[in-house]
Amino acid sequence: MDIQVIKNRFGIIGNSPALNYALQVAVQVASTDLTVLIMGESGVGKEAFSVIIHTLSNRKHNPFIAVNCGAIPEGTIDSELFGHEKGSFTGAVESRKGYFETVNGGTIFLDEIGEMPLGTQARLLRVLEAGEYIRVGSSKVQKTDVRVIAATNKDLLQLVQSGRFREDLYYRLSTVPIRVPALHERQEDIHLLFRKFAADFADKYKTAPVQLDDEAKNLLINYPWPGNVRELKNIAEQISVLSQDKNITAKDLTRFLRPYSNNRLPVLVHSNGNAQDFSNEREILYKLFFDMKKDVTELKRMFLEVLQNPNLAAQNPAFINELKEPDGYRLKTQESLQPVLMQPSGQPMQSAPMNTYSMNNDIQEHLEVEESLNIMDKEKELIIKALKKHKGKRKDAALDLGISERTLYRKLKEYDIEE
Repeated sequence: MDIQVIKNRFGIIGNSPALNYALQVAVQVASTDLTVLIMGESGVGKEAFSVIIHTLSNRKHNPFIAVNCGAIPEGTIDSELFGHEKGSFTGAVESRKGYFETVNGGTIFLDEIGEMPLGTQARLLRVLEAGEYIRVGSSKVQKTDVRVIAATNKDLLQLVQSGRFREDLYYRLSTVPIRVPALHERQEDIHLLFRKFAADFADKYKTAPVQLDDEAKNLLINYPWPGNVRELKNIAEQISVLSQDKNITAKDLTRFLRPYSNNRLPVLVHSNGNAQDFSNEREILYKLFFDMKKDVTELKRMFLEVLQNPNLAAQNPAFINELKEPDGYRLKTQESLQPVLMQPSGQPMQSAPMNTYSMNNDIQEHLEVEESLNIMDKEKELIIKALKKHKGKRKDAALDLGISERTLYRKLKEYDIEE
């Protein structure tokens, strides 16, 4: 089936290659009964893909239900999905069918699957592998024929590594993975989406559609859109309702966008090519290195120079000030580095010029080795100080250090720090 036909039928707007590929995979897998895992940030429209898959499948005339796993309390999610028997728990005044029973023959969309409790994950795995489940409070095995489409905005593999998601369930769910691109990855689609939303809201509120000037368009396209399509739609509605002048400038648009920084902290790139932000064990090291390295290095240079020639500072009180320049500190010339030996009479003795280049290299090697060792000591020192400051509370200490609690725990083991 042609992708453009699918877009027109389901109201999908955009022409980015990543979006077209995701739609193509959804169309191809729809006619099968394979389990599908839809991945993407919050607000990208993952549920729309589940509707497309169900509508184009052989189950299209059977029930479809969307369940948000993160919105159901842990104590009742088993009952919601698999049903329960009368008296199985407090408040169970009668037997109740679960979603897997009421949607038999149809499709169930499990949104935010990463929030599902481990016990429920084991029950779901049984449904996927054998089509069997047991009601809460019952011992009778029941059969169901339900296609499962799951979605998540989290990295399930990371949850697997941390023990919060079953590995066998992950591989069972991701038979066919579909990644829905974030809005900032579809810059060519942003203005198209905005125009569509603005036209819809103009029709809804009986007003003229808003128009963006060139600067406003550039601002709209380069905004990071952390809330993705959902955020863009909300912004379009706000502007349509609140703007008196329907010709929007960049200044007007700024009032509706959340402030964000263009600054980007350094990232670490692993051998597999994936970049990560400061959520790993080198966070403290990078902060310390970039904030302090330059000043500490230059101060040590100056100090070592004075050690090489103790009389230099005494004979020239302005020595320290002369070392300083607008762009930082510099080493003195070769002549100023030559040692001055004093005769018994107090007069300076002439000495052979020293090898300044060799000494500078020795100093440089000494500084580099010393700093690499000191950084680890400083990291340990900062962790100890943070724990003392927050009275041993790991969560607060990790937050103060700007790292995850898991990273802090690993560092405590690595440095053998007693809490």
